[in-house]
Amino acid sequence: MTNAASKAPWHLWVVGVLAVLFNAIGVFDFTMSMTRGADYMAGAGMTAAQIAHYLDMPGWMTAVWALGVFTALFASLLLLLRRRLAFPVFSVSLAAFLVSLLYTYVLTDGGAIMGPQMAAASAMIAIVLLLLILYSRSMAARLVLG
Repeated sequence: MTNAASKAPWHLWVVGVLAVLFNAIGVFDFTMSMTRGADYMAGAGMTAAQIAHYLDMPGWMTAVWALGVFTALFASLLLLLRRRLAFPVFSVSLAAFLVSLLYTYVLTDGGAIMGPQMAAASAMIAIVLLLLILYSRSMAARLVLG
């Protein structure tokens, strides 16, 4: 790799920092949900039915949730560190998120319980993850990520 090809564009730092901040929210939410449970969820404005939906999740779904949020944060850090591995790790995160959507909207009545605001938030998360996948793939193709 030449010096010119390895120089990171200014937008890599902007996207990377914003990605870390965005995905840190997911890790924070997961951690607080696991450690403080219903108290945290109620404080976040969730209804009793929404809290019950989260508390009744099977263990495999909790693992999928954890995989999704922690890999998203890890991929964001990899992007800042200019590592090519950011692309597949973002892809794993999106795959985990899509499994969680399958659970919520197809395998359970979570869509009705969570309401339209959660559907909008889920769409936004999916779009952000997809854009981060495309961005990290682009940066890897341009040899910015090594």
